[in-house]
Amino acid sequence: MSIFEISKAASFDAAHYLDEGPADSRYRRLHGHSFRVEATLRGEADAASGWVADLAALDAALREVAGELDHGLLNERPGLETPTLEALCLYFTERLRPRFPSLARLTVSRPSLGETCALDLA
Repeated sequence: MSIFEISKAASFDAAHYLDEGPADSRYRRLHGHSFRVEATLRGEADAASGWVADLAALDAALREVAGELDHGLLNERPGLETPTLEALCLYFTERLRPRFPSLARLTVSRPSLGETCALDLA
């Protein structure tokens, strides 16, 4: 038995602010980032198809969710009122897991800042 991990990534740009920290904190000001999200599925390859899952279907679903957030204010989305990387991991997981039960990891990063958050679901 061989267990594989397959991944797809998408990018989006969005604005946000955080209510945490001192009153003069830069996090409190409205600002934006380029985000990268990666979804990883884990499992055995299907005997008929030879793959864990259809990467095109994962790509479409990931881009759909990223598109909901692209060029928007994250704080306006239910569940992202405090739009941390952790909250973004949960947001994507809640939307992808019903379609992809083998979702094993969800990673959200801000590459320009070298910041990454990963949610391990396995």
